Amino acid sequence: MSRYRPPQRPGSFYITAEGMAALRAELHQLWKIERPQVTNVVHEAAKNGDRSENGDYIYGKRRLREIDSRVRFLTKRLDALEVVELLPSDQGKIYFGAWVTVEDEEGKTQTYRIVGPDEFDLAKNKLSMDSPLARALLGKRIGDDIMFSSPAGERELYIAAVSYKASE
Repeated sequence: MSRYRPPQRPGSFYITAEGMAALRAELHQLWKIERPQVTNVVHEAAKNGDRSENGDYIYGKRRLREIDSRVRFLTKRLDALEVVELLPSDQGKIYFGAWVTVEDEEGKTQTYRIVGPDEFDLAKNKLSMDSPLARALLGKRIGDDIMFSSPAGERELYIAAVSYKASE
């Protein structure tokens, strides 16, 4: 069995200021707080002698590898990302960072924010700009109908509102 992974297309390199702050906070948490604690646990466990049956040592080393891997990824990714902070001149059109309210055929509305792939979270209605729905929305205006492919099949949505400020 091989560990080969086919190359993946990297996600877009745009991020909101809030997303960049969250990634930097995660990097700080891992590198300055969590890693020293785990290193101390591994050091103390190593003093106990036989490491082959020492759970603290084995799982601590595994956690250190996970932390180091994530820190390497975050460090490289943060260098490559571009923060988008400027508001577009035409705020009736959907661009990166917009809050978009869409309505389906049954009249149900849903509001999404279009963000970068590093900060998307559907539980918080943050939609990656690389997703099929966001790609269909980008560049459209209020009142436009869009068609996009979802796992449930083709869907049609109506754009009800666009804003560049969080809804309160």
